[in-house]
Amino acid sequence: MNRIILLAGIVILTACGTSKKNSEEFEDAVISWGDDTQEAGEVEIDPAFAKVPAYRASRTVLTDLVHTKLEVSFDWAKAQMNGVATITAKPHFYTSGQLILDAKGMEIKSVSLGGKTLEYKYDNARLDIQLDKAYTREEKYTVVINYVARPNERQTAGSAAITSDKGLYFINPEKAAQEDMPQIWTQGETEANSVWFPTIDSPNSKSTQEIFITIEDKYATLSNGKLISSVKKADGTRTDHWKQELPHSTYLFMMGIGEFKVVKDSYTRPDGTKMEVNYYVEPEWEQYAKAIFGETPEMIRFFSKLTGVEYPWDKYHQIVVRDYVSGAMENTGAVIFGDFVYKTDRELLDDNDRSTVAHELFHHWFGDLVTCESWSNLPLNESFANYSQYLWDEHRDGLDEADFNAEAEAEGYYQSALAGGYHDLIWFNYDDKEQMFDGHSYNKGGRILHMLRNYLGDEAFFAGIKNYLTTNKFKSAEFHQLRLAFEEVSGEDLNWFFNQWFLGSAHPELIISQSMNEDNSAVELLVYQGQDLSVAPLFRLPVQVAVHDDAGEHIHKVVIDGVENRFSFPVTGRLKSVIFDNQQMLLATIQEDKPVDQYIYQFYHGKRYAPRKNALIFSTEEDTPAACKLLLDALKDPFWNIRFMAIERVGLLKAEDKEAAIALIKGLAVNDASSVVRASAVTYLSDVLSASELESLLLDRIANDRSYTVVGAALTELSASNTKLAMQKAKTLEKEPSSRMKTGVAKLYGSQGGPEQWSFFEDLMKQTKLQGYDAIYALNAFTLYISHQELDLQEKSLPLLRAQYEKGSYYTKIFMPKRANELAMFMDSKVEQLKEELTAQEKNKDAALADQTRKKIKRYEVLAQSLKDFVTEIDVPTGH
Repeated sequence: MNRIILLAGIVILTACGTSKKNSEEFEDAVISWGDDTQEAGEVEIDPAFAKVPAYRASRTVLTDLVHTKLEVSFDWAKAQMNGVATITAKPHFYTSGQLILDAKGMEIKSVSLGGKTLEYKYDNARLDIQLDKAYTREEKYTVVINYVARPNERQTAGSAAITSDKGLYFINPEKAAQEDMPQIWTQGETEANSVWFPTIDSPNSKSTQEIFITIEDKYATLSNGKLISSVKKADGTRTDHWKQELPHSTYLFMMGIGEFKVVKDSYTRPDGTKMEVNYYVEPEWEQYAKAIFGETPEMIRFFSKLTGVEYPWDKYHQIVVRDYVSGAMENTGAVIFGDFVYKTDRELLDDNDRSTVAHELFHHWFGDLVTCESWSNLPLNESFANYSQYLWDEHRDGLDEADFNAEAEAEGYYQSALAGGYHDLIWFNYDDKEQMFDGHSYNKGGRILHMLRNYLGDEAFFAGIKNYLTTNKFKSAEFHQLRLAFEEVSGEDLNWFFNQWFLGSAHPELIISQSMNEDNSAVELLVYQGQDLSVAPLFRLPVQVAVHDDAGEHIHKVVIDGVENRFSFPVTGRLKSVIFDNQQMLLATIQEDKPVDQYIYQFYHGKRYAPRKNALIFSTEEDTPAACKLLLDALKDPFWNIRFMAIERVGLLKAEDKEAAIALIKGLAVNDASSVVRASAVTYLSDVLSASELESLLLDRIANDRSYTVVGAALTELSASNTKLAMQKAKTLEKEPSSRMKTGVAKLYGSQGGPEQWSFFEDLMKQTKLQGYDAIYALNAFTLYISHQELDLQEKSLPLLRAQYEKGSYYTKIFMPKRANELAMFMDSKVEQLKEELTAQEKNKDAALADQTRKKIKRYEVLAQSLKDFVTEIDVPTGH
């Protein structure tokens, strides 16, 4: 009651425009409210209500950027960029004589307009320029700023999604690591481009752009727009002129520079004209560029047709850089990828990055063409990009693949929310804008769009998308404009949908049970919404229920809108199954009480992946004849993950059924189209085949399977039965041009290797091109390997750990402190063990052996302390 009283008083003061004097008098006044009387100065304030939550509004537009011209060159040794920014702008509405720009960590040398020097104030983050006069919104002006960008000299920050906001990155500028070519690249999102050029660094600020990049002639360059000219100079440099004639947000400006090979491709527009689609890769990856990115032109065609809006930009180039601080970035027409996408043709059999390619491409409609006006509205960018992955999977590989990946996306959202808490999708009171890059904006947003598509139907959904894009093209937007676009097409007020999903938190938690009525003529369905209503809304959920009976399948459309929801569906003859959410589109956790025979029926008659998967899980908990038949049939299912799951469950089978399963799995191990299934089959068969038959299978897979995943699985199983032979085979695989295969060998050597494997680890730990998580696996294997070697080799480990930390990936830097500390603890344990041995030796008066042990103890103590010092040195926040 006290909080209400205090708030009531504040409202009165605000409404009356009370002066400071009156405010002071008010502090001693007595406030009456009903039966409560208390002096205002004694009111106790709940901290949760002590401050109005911050509202993260869109940045106020004071100035419209019209055009940005940049002229840049580089000082590699200092990791600095010399720049001249020529910015054409005008007041947005109100007459103004001031231009305010973001400019982080720069040296500002001069600011001028029309050749005349302008006065300015600069605080290392904001540049306030006093113009030569007050300009109206009808008048443009052009200022010229001469500056030096110094990204390495400012304190930086980052987030889980984008680990640094340095903006401009010099990679290996002094060629310290000869195997890594020098590179320069930029990363603008969220507000880091103002580290390398003065601008209005906000998503609702758009400008056309051109950039003149002067660099040594050996380097390739990339930026937004078209390459207008490339002029060589007598001093061995070259100036490339890139021009982006359509406006886009300033965080999408980019540069990429290095000795890249440019692999050319193209996309043919509907009018027959060709657009460049090129891939910038390091020379050794030139032969694989089209295997990695080659589906891009077809993706452009597909998304253009699907949205009804032809790809709007001049080109679509993709570049792969080292030490990238995120996954990939949708810079307009010039997308950057981290080196995780580098994969050989064999590695691509096991894992590819098509979903990431699709994600960044779709941003060119959602994010680049129409941009969220504030970071609170980030899901307008990221949820659509996330959903593009479903759309491409559905188009390319079918509904099962799309639904399988969608389920993983939903699980990603659940885990993200579990770790970081729930918040509204459109989140106006975050603490830091980087928090927006989480499982809500991406995963949850994509699943919400899928629900909207299922509700409206494909025709209305994609017409609504086209309406949104064409209405707001080259502008920024908020989520209400998305709603209005869909409402205009569908004719329906969709506030109910957007309020609960875009302005609400959490998700439905449904508990479902069923029963038959007294004469078995109808099935009664009870659906209970069990989510915490203090966090989540009570959802309105239009959903389909499929009832299968003797007359066939019957689709019933229902709406769940209460805590308890009861439905009755007629049944003809025998009820065979009830499939809730027949379209498999709900973002909801579901507990369903259903007889096993219904699960078995839906395995054979459910049209989507989830009914078959759930049937396989819930109907094979006991070895009934029907369950065993289902399991054998699941080994022949058309979708790879059903086959994979079936292999994991064949232990249920006995006698003839088990023999039949083994025969099927033998075929899967050699012939299945999925390397995941083949590897799983190899692993299963290692427990059931005779020694000779197993060895023959494993050697065949190592020699003949193209998949490194399968080869690795076979090598692992061979090591369990014939370590010597496995080590011989691993030796032949050491030089495979595959990060994954090298780490597979490292795992074996980590547990079984001796001094003769040292040279392999020495090479492995010094290289910098382990892909993604492979760097972690290699580090783990090396740690295990060192723990069971002799002291002479153990003492050589620290320089290799240092080399891998200094030159390795982001993942290496994260896990190195833990692994080095584990080795230090191991060395400490060796010291204690040796001290016990020393005590016994001294007791036995074995002076010579005791002297050797003392020397060994000293060496282990020095090594342990060196490892601890290394951990202390690196295990500190670096600010990236």
